[in-house]
Amino acid sequence: MLGITMARWLLPKQDPWSTPFAETLLSQLSLAPGLHILDVASGHGIPAFYLAEQVGSTGRVLGIDLSAGQVARARAIQGTQLPWLSFACHDVRTLPDELPLFDRITGNLSVMFFRPNREETLHGLIRHLRPGGQLVLTFPSLGTFDSLWQRVDRELLRRGHSAERERFHVYLAERPSAKDARRWLSAFAMIGIAVIEQPLEVVSGPGRAFLNHPLLRGGFLDDVYECFEDQRQADDMMRAISADLASFSPLIALRCVMSGWKAAAH
Repeated sequence: MLGITMARWLLPKQDPWSTPFAETLLSQLSLAPGLHILDVASGHGIPAFYLAEQVGSTGRVLGIDLSAGQVARARAIQGTQLPWLSFACHDVRTLPDELPLFDRITGNLSVMFFRPNREETLHGLIRHLRPGGQLVLTFPSLGTFDSLWQRVDRELLRRGHSAERERFHVYLAERPSAKDARRWLSAFAMIGIAVIEQPLEVVSGPGRAFLNHPLLRGGFLDDVYECFEDQRQADDMMRAISADLASFSPLIALRCVMSGWKAAAH
């Protein structure tokens, strides 16, 4: 586990979303100097910078992300420091064959980017994991913000938005669960499997503070809007919901971390 040297590249305290998920990832990750790590959906470097400092100059860390903007931001933060850390633009669902094998594969808040074929994407990752290596991924699992989704469902029903409600239910059914994670790891013969969920409360004010909340709008509330062809109807409904925080507070996310080891070759 952690218990290594105190890192200069600490996880940023001001990030109320990525950092708590990264902490759950690190709680399960076995680290040591000299390891070669692939960090998928690396964003702007949480926790790639921390990992790079822990493995030291004898190790290697490659962070990949589909977003060229995120890769550029991570490189700007890095500058000339930690030269054994690199960032590249790749789609985790179609990893190039020339990628080497890694001792560890990590991905903070990554599993949502595995759609539509999550198991196929996971299998592709495991192919790049060295025998005896560890895979650790985090994601918000099924049950995240359930109180909000129940409130949205009631409002869709009350307003007679039947087609939008059907699309909304399809979206909810796509959320991966801890049970899914354990099944995936077992299907690929991983050993030492651990799948753990921990709650995380997200606090917001009413009205626009809720509708523009940086943790809720991207990837969560946007999914509700996408259920509507008429965005004015969506905005009208969501403004009504945003004024009624008491009906779905507290807002609880489920931080899920999935970990497994690839069996050593005989």
